[in-house]
Amino acid sequence: MPIEPQKALAAKFAPATSSYEVDDVILYHLGIGAGVPPTDANELEYTYEKSLKVLPSFCVTPVFSAMGASLFNVEGLKFNPAMLLHGEQDIEIHRPLPTQAQLGSQVRIAGIYDKGKAALVVLEVKTSEGGTPLFTNRFSLFLRGEGGFGGDAGPKAGNEAPARAADLTVESKTLPQQALLYRLSGDKNPLHADPSFAKMGGFDTPILHGLCSFGIVCKAAVDHALKGDVAKVARYQARFAGVFFPGETMVTSVWREGNQLLLASKSKERGTPVLSNAAITLRG
Repeated sequence: MPIEPQKALAAKFAPATSSYEVDDVILYHLGIGAGVPPTDANELEYTYEKSLKVLPSFCVTPVFSAMGASLFNVEGLKFNPAMLLHGEQDIEIHRPLPTQAQLGSQVRIAGIYDKGKAALVVLEVKTSEGGTPLFTNRFSLFLRGEGGFGGDAGPKAGNEAPARAADLTVESKTLPQQALLYRLSGDKNPLHADPSFAKMGGFDTPILHGLCSFGIVCKAAVDHALKGDVAKVARYQARFAGVFFPGETMVTSVWREGNQLLLASKSKERGTPVLSNAAITLRG
């Protein structure tokens, strides 16, 4: 059934509630590779409740179930779930994340763009704690085979990395079981665990979650460019440019440009891109 943008954009969603605890934060951090070495003071701030801080990229996890349920019940937006790819992620952090919270979220479809052979759907989730805005997620979802409806092609990608050498390069080694750890934070897509399912998707082995790569790169930038200060991150945007396999090493390049850190990452072993057009905007 073809996409009907006007109907889909007019969709109304019921408010959703969720919560997280200290252990959920620690599990997320372990899922993106925190805790190496385990006695390092900065790593313990991610993995030990005594002085726990919350990496900004964590905010994708508490809204995941509400976002998924909303997406598959929209009039005018019928598609084959097997043809869905996560294209981009954009998060805005309105204030530093607490280590535990009761949350309320409001979902809306913020945009639908015609990419020719695919449709790009931007699902926005605004989340508050106690009625005060906490963070906003924008999930850009690439629906293969659903384009050609004559709509706007959408904005061009920004946050281009400079041609000059990076100011900083960070290597993050992942575990062979990294995807099995990360999926415990809520994304149970079998593509990241089941070898037979991965083969149906065209991969020899399960691939790492894009949002796990998103978190790994965020941590690399925060730790090495911001000295571990998670409160400095006001916004983090990235485009998913390629696959990454558990056990590989993520190489994150960082360029300082005004109030932004421009980022790009690749697999060290294969030299292929993972995240592109990525940027952290610093809090003023």
